[in-house]
Amino acid sequence: MKKSAIVIGAGIVGLATARALATRGYEVTVIERSSKAVGASIRNFGMVWPIGQPEGKLYERALHAKSIWKEVLAGAGCWSHEGGSLHMAYHDDENEVLQQFAETSSYRPVQYLNAAATLEKSPAVNGKQLLGSLYSADEMIVDPREAIAAIPGYLTAALGVTFIWNTAISRVTYPQVFSGAKSWSADEIFVCSGQDFETLYPEHFSAAPLTKCKLQMLRLEAQPDNWKIGPALCGGLSLIHYHGFKAAPSLPRLKARYESDYAEYLKWGIHVMASQNGLGEITVGDSHEYALTFDPFDREFINTMILDYLATFAQFKSPKVFQTWHGIYPKMTNGQTEIVLQPESGVTIINGLGGNGMTLSFGLCDEVVGGTYAPLK
Repeated sequence: MKKSAIVIGAGIVGLATARALATRGYEVTVIERSSKAVGASIRNFGMVWPIGQPEGKLYERALHAKSIWKEVLAGAGCWSHEGGSLHMAYHDDENEVLQQFAETSSYRPVQYLNAAATLEKSPAVNGKQLLGSLYSADEMIVDPREAIAAIPGYLTAALGVTFIWNTAISRVTYPQVFSGAKSWSADEIFVCSGQDFETLYPEHFSAAPLTKCKLQMLRLEAQPDNWKIGPALCGGLSLIHYHGFKAAPSLPRLKARYESDYAEYLKWGIHVMASQNGLGEITVGDSHEYALTFDPFDREFINTMILDYLATFAQFKSPKVFQTWHGIYPKMTNGQTEIVLQPESGVTIINGLGGNGMTLSFGLCDEVVGGTYAPLK
């Protein structure tokens, strides 16, 4: 007889957990409070981003997650683009970090490109005062809105996963979960509730080093004449946002300069990246504000700062913005990359992936379900 499992939440972490369980023979039911996933899992760049992870376990987890993404996207019939990424340098200290990273990253498919080679890689790069770039072949773009909507159908058709929508689980008492007068039971229960960590096991979350992050993003209209930017594009501020670049010895000096030159940007957690989806639209962002409760209104000056910085390293055929939004995701405050808890026997919480959900979830959840997970020291 098959073992059964309930997964609470149909965002990327819940979908990754459901897939990991179903591929191991579980009879899986996913219960989602909304009629479809509408949280942080669809409000992002769609970047599967190994370049942002430090070498070792997290980089390997990102590569494993990417391999699962490719399998799932193929099964769901979804678009993806393995175009890699470009980080541009316009100052000597940025250029030094990129060169050092390329020299020390012996296990990654990265290379330092001079200005001419950078412009050949992408027609969208701003060539004015460009010194060079770091190209990485690892990165893949998916359309999060398309993928998160399509993956449940794939999991149902290919792996027999059952989805129950419009059902908020308000209480868990193993082996049962409750939504009002309704209840379901399973051998194992997984809580993948994302930013809504106040509802289930709130005492465990309140004791954890966990907060929330609000980020603002924009989308530019589909580029005319099917014009493509090629790789995902990043400015220098991204070098101090992602832990992967700590491998470059001169990074602290660059960070010190940014703290002086870009103090207002760092105050609002702004670093700027651009990715293009299969429709030709370009997603741009983002900012980072940390709290447990946020003003629900977006700040227009943040969007302006993002677009101003974007113009320093990228130029598009059409710069017209047609959508703006914000997302909120849970974020660890102690430097860890996730939280995995067992609040009671038979129940597992997976949360706290921060901005790495698209990059790491498939790998992390495969480890947790497969019994190979161990927290980083």
